[in-house]
Amino acid sequence: MGEHRPYVPAETTLPELTVRALILGVILGALMTAANTYLGLYMGMTVSASIPAAVMSMLLLRMMFKDVNILENNIVQTMTSAGESLAAGVLFTMPALLVMGREMDTLTTFIVAVLGGIIGTIFTITLRRVFIVEEALLYPEGIACEEVLIAGEKGGSYLNVILYALGLGALYGWMVKGFELTQAKVEVAADIIGVRIYSSLDYSLSLIAVGWIVGMQIASFIFFGAIIGVFILTPLYGLTYGWPVDHDIAHGFKTLWMTHIRFVGVGCMVVGGLWTLIDMRGTIKSGLKKAIGADVSGEMGSLPRTEQDIPMNRAVIALGVIAFLTFLFYWWKTDSLLLAIVGAIFLAFTAFFFSAVAGYIAGVVGSSNSPVSGMTIATIMATTLVVWLVGGVILGMAQTDLMYATLIIASIVAVNAAIAGDVMQDLKTGHLLGATPWKQQIAELIGVLVGAVVAPLTLTVLNEAFRITPTYCAANPHPEWGCAKVLEAPQAEIIGTLIQGLFGGDVNYPMLGLGVLVAVIIIGARWYLGSWQSSKIRLFGISTPIPKLSGGPQLPIMSIAIGMYLPFYLSATIFLGGSLNYLVSRSAHLRVDDTLRGSPSEEAIEAGKKVISRGTLMSAGLIAGEALMGVLIAVFIIFGSAPSSWLPFLGTLGPVFSTLFFLWFFGVFTWLVTRNLPTSKRPFSLFSDWIQVLFDGGRRLFEKMRVP
Repeated sequence: MGEHRPYVPAETTLPELTVRALILGVILGALMTAANTYLGLYMGMTVSASIPAAVMSMLLLRMMFKDVNILENNIVQTMTSAGESLAAGVLFTMPALLVMGREMDTLTTFIVAVLGGIIGTIFTITLRRVFIVEEALLYPEGIACEEVLIAGEKGGSYLNVILYALGLGALYGWMVKGFELTQAKVEVAADIIGVRIYSSLDYSLSLIAVGWIVGMQIASFIFFGAIIGVFILTPLYGLTYGWPVDHDIAHGFKTLWMTHIRFVGVGCMVVGGLWTLIDMRGTIKSGLKKAIGADVSGEMGSLPRTEQDIPMNRAVIALGVIAFLTFLFYWWKTDSLLLAIVGAIFLAFTAFFFSAVAGYIAGVVGSSNSPVSGMTIATIMATTLVVWLVGGVILGMAQTDLMYATLIIASIVAVNAAIAGDVMQDLKTGHLLGATPWKQQIAELIGVLVGAVVAPLTLTVLNEAFRITPTYCAANPHPEWGCAKVLEAPQAEIIGTLIQGLFGGDVNYPMLGLGVLVAVIIIGARWYLGSWQSSKIRLFGISTPIPKLSGGPQLPIMSIAIGMYLPFYLSATIFLGGSLNYLVSRSAHLRVDDTLRGSPSEEAIEAGKKVISRGTLMSAGLIAGEALMGVLIAVFIIFGSAPSSWLPFLGTLGPVFSTLFFLWFFGVFTWLVTRNLPTSKRPFSLFSDWIQVLFDGGRRLFEKMRVP
């Protein structure tokens, strides 16, 4: 490999940590943290924070200033993405308190976010050189951010695309969730000779955008899990044990799914999370070995500008201070000196472990494919054992106190793991651009502090306006609309349910056991397929392959488990976005090569990348626009002025017109992302392309399913 040459050479010095970059980074970081918090609670998963952050920072800086440089832009996106990624760790864990019957106070959530975010950032900073410089790991989102920032540096039509998408997402979000002009989703259910079937679709542009970003492969596995849960397990359970007595067939179907079948997804996710870590043991071992043996010495003055990290002696001091503050926090929340000491020691080891693991895996498969959920589940189970031994066996604490202590201790580790991969992606972007590492690392820490303030406040506002988790809402319904607008927060529901189950709470153990069995079957099938199939598990043989980390193909069991746990309407809309991504990219291949047989040519692949890149920029704008409107609507509701009451004469459109309204916006998005497809001479070219792509996809799927 040749010597790396950054976009801005080491001998060139440009302004980076400027006042305007810091101010804009704080403002944009706060907005995007709030948006990502809403998105994560709404759909149970978050997209990589770095790419939307790069898009938004590029847009605003270029609009506001004429003399901005690319390294200032990088500082803004670094601060923005730090807060966004921290939100994921917070919203996946702290709302679990509501599931467990405890209050989720803002101060406790803030402290968890600060401690977990800072310790995760500093641990990751110490590993920058070994993972990014010496190992030169890929970090896909980091490379994508570099491309976005360089595109912004060159100007052109990209800014118009992002601005249009942002406005489109905001307008749609305000109309549907603010004015409630249309229904938020469509549900269809029928009873056919005692067999009930159910289907639904969420009318959300941000979910379409998420599906586009994660691609056909991940979206299809999520949808596959949803089909198992809704079209197979739920009807079987209803036929065997009877259906709920409910005049509304759809409501009865959902009730049965939520009270029984959903726990299958929990069991599947527990096994899947642990298996993912076991399966990646070679990668984890390699990453830890390099992290432990890393040479992090070196003074700033002896290194070129592009290799100057925060001095390690200061990093060590900061880690010591954070560890001591964590001990005090644990002592305060658990009211046990012994448990606080053990918890702080446990944190020190697990935080470094997961920082190294998350940072290394993100460099191999990307942050979007990094098994953060698996790490969180593994952390919960390890913490449960520690708390049970110390708090239960030695101290004799009550069961409810043990569950609370488990979540409080594990949540800091979970936040640490969530932010580590994203920090590495940002530092990779900076490495490629030629940023000064210590300046970017300071920006990371400031961004973490901004996110630590905003994420807890956003959780409090959203819980007050809509209610978070169905479990909490069932016990504390909203005074005006009950649980009609509840934010599902699926990950928090899983964590709360898991902790209750581990401490002997009221959990549906038969369904959990069935989930374990399903996971074992999937794992077994994966190893069987590995005897004849390549390591590139790709739907229709087209999607970007997941690297083979250790024996056998990477069948993403966690994605399937998430699909079984998420409401069907979320999975279906994500799949719709992933399908659009596939249809458009393959249309580009067809128009260049004039055939879909064989592998695409280099020219066709490049054309596909261009159209996907345009769609990704638009998707980031849609997500930001719609999610920010969701938070703004919640603020209006808190102050007693729900936007839905501003224009009462509008009313809500029925299912047909609601569907047409959604399809119109979906059509606009499709039209915009297909504007840079290669030209075609065929009449009705896009429709014709998609027909050929679908037939070719069916052929490829059939060939893939045949066992030699």
